[in-house]
Amino acid sequence: MPRPLHHAALCVRDVDASLRFYRDGLGLDVLMDHRFEGDWPALFDVSSRHLRSVFLGDPARADAGIVELVVFDDAAGEPASPVTAAESPGSGFFLLSFFVDVDVTLRRLRGLGFAEHPRRIEQSGPLGPVSMATVRDPDGVLVELIHAKERGA
Repeated sequence: MPRPLHHAALCVRDVDASLRFYRDGLGLDVLMDHRFEGDWPALFDVSSRHLRSVFLGDPARADAGIVELVVFDDAAGEPASPVTAAESPGSGFFLLSFFVDVDVTLRRLRGLGFAEHPRRIEQSGPLGPVSMATVRDPDGVLVELIHAKERGA
């Protein structure tokens, strides 16, 4: 039996900027914000034994998945350079996708200084046209916004 995804973790350079994007812009709630000490060198192949973990999600929908923002205490935890628009994503991680009211979310993100140049389409589907957009988070992660009426976004 397939199991639901629990969370996706993103190493971020500026946790405050990422919180503005995901919490204030997309509307996710902070579920946990904690500093941990552990054997992260053995588990994650980093040099730091200290990290800050911020879980963001919907407290009413535990099955919806969580975005975790991770900040390691040293520069060795710095994320790799993000894929730019001119590059192919290749294989591996591609994007995070959210059901939202696309117009409202884009206005909110623009007001916070994000999403200045979103890419938008109207995609035909079995339930009619669906508005979709992509934007980049503060670290360059591609974020897809999907308005799906059946989801009550």
